[in-house]
Amino acid sequence: MLDRLGPESCLIDAATKKSIAAQDLPVLVKKCAAFLASAGLGTGDRVLVGCTLSPACSVVYLALMYAGMVAVPVDERTLATTAEKLLAATGAKALWTETEVQFPDADLSDVLRLKGELGRDTGEMTGAAGRDPSDLAALMATSGSTGVPRFVKVSHGNLLANTEAIVRSQHLGAGERAMLILPLSYCYGASVFHSHLYQGGSVVFDRRFMFPDKVIGAAADFNCTTFAGVPTVYNVLLRRSNFRTIPIPGLRRFLQAGGALARERVTEMRELFPGTKFYVMYGQTEATSRISCMDPDRWDEKPGSVGRPLDNLTVSIVDESGREVEAGTVGHLLVKGPSICTGYLNDPEESAKVFTDGWLHTGDLAFQDGEGFLWIEGRTGKFIKIRGTRVSIAEIEARVTAIPGVYECGVCAAKHPEAGEALVLFIVRDRNAVLSADEIRHGIPAQWTLDSIRFVTELPKTTSGKIAHTQLSSYSDEVSCSN
Repeated sequence: MLDRLGPESCLIDAATKKSIAAQDLPVLVKKCAAFLASAGLGTGDRVLVGCTLSPACSVVYLALMYAGMVAVPVDERTLATTAEKLLAATGAKALWTETEVQFPDADLSDVLRLKGELGRDTGEMTGAAGRDPSDLAALMATSGSTGVPRFVKVSHGNLLANTEAIVRSQHLGAGERAMLILPLSYCYGASVFHSHLYQGGSVVFDRRFMFPDKVIGAAADFNCTTFAGVPTVYNVLLRRSNFRTIPIPGLRRFLQAGGALARERVTEMRELFPGTKFYVMYGQTEATSRISCMDPDRWDEKPGSVGRPLDNLTVSIVDESGREVEAGTVGHLLVKGPSICTGYLNDPEESAKVFTDGWLHTGDLAFQDGEGFLWIEGRTGKFIKIRGTRVSIAEIEARVTAIPGVYECGVCAAKHPEAGEALVLFIVRDRNAVLSADEIRHGIPAQWTLDSIRFVTELPKTTSGKIAHTQLSSYSDEVSCSN
């Protein structure tokens, strides 16, 4: 990675305006690697990295890989209560945090504690540790997990293959500059970081998305060419910011992954920024990150598609018996290629189910058209069965979110004496919107039996910004409107 940096590559903290220039970054990474080695860590040792959106965190992350160690990035905000369990689950020998995190209930006596910037006053590691493409580079937590997450084993070869394919799919050139509001502990955030540095570009970190106008302004001030977000991010920008009135003249592309964004929202983004490409993508941690990417120029022909598989991946859509189905038929999505990881850490049983003969069983239901474009129809187990018909939760949420006045929607199921299961809709209104339960009912198909509509001020979220569906059923509401 370090030898791929361009003459203008840098890492920038948007909040403080501090930066690390291209000529300084390799030196800092090598000094940090030397410090880690001098602290007693060796090749293959795992280090828990408390991720923040900052250059310092990314230097430690890069240094671990440079030194032949294994990065285990996790959100720093969760460490105070989960560190002991995460260390036990991953076998990490050390823990790094950027700030002074307190661990009142954890016994960390056998763990090397590291904090802040490392190695500024030490010598440099003279060369990257020798490593094979199959060597472990990182353990990435699966997004959306509760409690102790499952960790995916990501090799150096996986990272290189996925990074290079992403660069090609997004037509990344030299001198690109990404606005990154997604942490390195999330494979999507890590992929944006990797792909832009690998192509000789830069990354701007901004942790202030609770004030979206500041982030938009920073993207303009730092002449960012790429902006990446999950559906929640784009909903915020479109409904709860001054996005429309703050010009970002250098922006070339929006990236969207991490779940389904309502087609109407995608269309709205495209109409607002006709000169900026909007890339709808699909991926999984088990595939390093990215699996497919939609050519923005084909969206009008194929709305709702997540695009074609990356050029080094093969997909297969099969029925319950494992037989390939015809184009246009929904089935189980399998993916094969050099960015497919080898399995989960310390979980051979689940690894054997998900990773079979090089194929990743994604757990998603999808169909592919005759040109190879993919549509994700839902996730196995994430359906509600209404009067014998399975309806995807993702489809319901996207359909409801498209109703005027709806900012966001979360769905769970309730038992129903006639329908079997019925919908419980948790609705966050657009700012200043007047929206009734009747308008919601009229905006969805009549065959979708409703249990209740609950207007809430916000939805519970995971650290990567996705809806935490496991918390919805017990979530408090402002108003409950029975059907």
